[in-house]
Amino acid sequence: MSSPSIAPPVPRNFSSCLSRRQFLALTSIAPATVLATSLTSPVFGATSPSATPAANMPKAAKRIPIGLELYSVRNELVRNLPDTLRAVAKMGYEAVEFYSPYASWTFPFAKGVRTLIDDLGLRCYSTHNGAQSIMPGESMAKAIELNQILGARHIIIASPPRDTTGVEGWKRACELFSQAVEQLKPHGLATGYHNHQTEWKTLEGGGHIMNVIATHTPPEFVLQLDVGTALEAGVDPVAWIKSNPGRIKSVHLKDWTPGSKAEEKAYRVLFGEGVAPWREIIAAAESVGGVEYYLLEQEGSRFPEIETAQRCLDLWRALRKKV
Repeated sequence: MSSPSIAPPVPRNFSSCLSRRQFLALTSIAPATVLATSLTSPVFGATSPSATPAANMPKAAKRIPIGLELYSVRNELVRNLPDTLRAVAKMGYEAVEFYSPYASWTFPFAKGVRTLIDDLGLRCYSTHNGAQSIMPGESMAKAIELNQILGARHIIIASPPRDTTGVEGWKRACELFSQAVEQLKPHGLATGYHNHQTEWKTLEGGGHIMNVIATHTPPEFVLQLDVGTALEAGVDPVAWIKSNPGRIKSVHLKDWTPGSKAEEKAYRVLFGEGVAPWREIIAAAESVGGVEYYLLEQEGSRFPEIETAQRCLDLWRALRKKV
């Protein structure tokens, strides 16, 4: 299968001009050329001596892997993918989730990334994708191969097909999601949906979009929970988990608090600084939700990206000692 042409490098300030949802939607605009330059350098295959593979971390009685949604370090990732992954591994993260620009990688490039994360002791359990990644045809075929190369389990969809509106439009989207479940099974892959704030909007006739998705997709369709966007929409994340047992295979640990970005509030707070009832969320996810791994996510904070990722992980570890 021929690979699509690689887009030109993305300017360093590119992502700061976009909302997270807009950034995720631009799957055809990837920093592939910039990343390819760093991956083909002599140091690509070399693991930093100071990096501590997550696989060597001591295991607790019931330890669920903690990963990082790489959108959290998006500017660093564009600047230097190998060094960013090394930094993430050195912090002690056990997994990473690549987001939509990965879809324009070539297969050799993806194999290079897989070699690096293996050397670092990292896993990639899932990727974030536009809806085209599960539409039959070349896009789906490429998504399957890329995810198999990376060792992913789940192709998570982060936006619906274009022009999806209203109850009937979302039901049609659910038909696509349900078909993809069956089409991906022979390849050892599953799929699911990641909620943003908009999926909690009430539809005409009552009920919100996430209820439509949960009702019209099979039980094995993953409902990846973004805690922060649920909180912003006024949704109780604990109740949502309990109402969908076994389907919350992964959780984006993003906090939120009322206020503006200018006040360093909203999504600018670090993990544990917002209003999320983390102990209750964790208890529900592990007793009912069927969580297999957690992913810390940050849209930006008062600290640089790498420091933010480190601080959030430290706060997560401190919480886990109490839970």
